[in-house]
Amino acid sequence: MRRLCLLGVLCLLAAPLPASAAPPARNFVVFFQQWSAAIGPSARTVIARAAAWAKAHPAAPMTVTGAADRTGARRANQLLSDLRAQVVADRLAREGVAAGRIRQRALGAVGVDPKSQMSRRAIISIGAH
Repeated sequence: MRRLCLLGVLCLLAAPLPASAAPPARNFVVFFQQWSAAIGPSARTVIARAAAWAKAHPAAPMTVTGAADRTGARRANQLLSDLRAQVVADRLAREGVAAGRIRQRALGAVGVDPKSQMSRRAIISIGAH
């Protein structure tokens, strides 16, 4: 319950206001070259679109999840996926998204085909828990 005061004199207890409908969840995928966390032109475009969506839905939770392919050592892939999440989160912050709002996760090596670019990615999830 919250208190509703009129003109600072009459205060009533009021039920909380209903939350507005949550925005639909959106995912934006940033792809990377093998053994790289460099953000190229197409990745910058994807991140800019994600930042615009995030700013239009400021209450929506936000997560950046980095991943790597299965080439190389397990620890190296974990560090690379963490770095990918970090560079995407940093770029989102430069695009105007509050850095404290961005949660980061690193998956390490994923996928079955070590040559697949689908494994070398960062996923920006907005509105999903």
